[in-house]
Amino acid sequence: MEQVHAAVSSSARSGPLLVVAAAVVQDGRLLVVSKKAAPEIFYLPGGKPDAGEGARETLIREFEEELGVQPLDPQFLADVEAVAALEGVPMRMTVFRARLGGTPFPAAELARMRWVSGHEEGLQLAPAVRDHVLPLLRQRGVLAG
Repeated sequence: MEQVHAAVSSSARSGPLLVVAAAVVQDGRLLVVSKKAAPEIFYLPGGKPDAGEGARETLIREFEEELGVQPLDPQFLADVEAVAALEGVPMRMTVFRARLGGTPFPAAELARMRWVSGHEEGLQLAPAVRDHVLPLLRQRGVLAG
């Protein structure tokens, strides 16, 4: 039934699914989270904007809801286009670099969080993270190659 719902909602929407997320790197490792709906797939923390909400507002709200922390000094990193891992529809993700204002913990719809290099055995990353964000962070020297 969820597959049908996703197909209906994507056909009603014009353009790609819009998402705002942040790449948080500490000690050479990237913070990734998984959702209860798909606990084996890891994403950047963030989410979809509410009506009339700007990218930074979305980021602040999502970080407070899902991780219990504020994103500090978010700086635009890139706009990434990929297929959304959970919804299976085209997605445009605005990615910021940010630091954390506190110790994060998974809340709301999150199942888990972890700090990764991207080279962990068996780690399933969402396509946007695996194919776009990790290479960009490595290119900029933020993550080890």
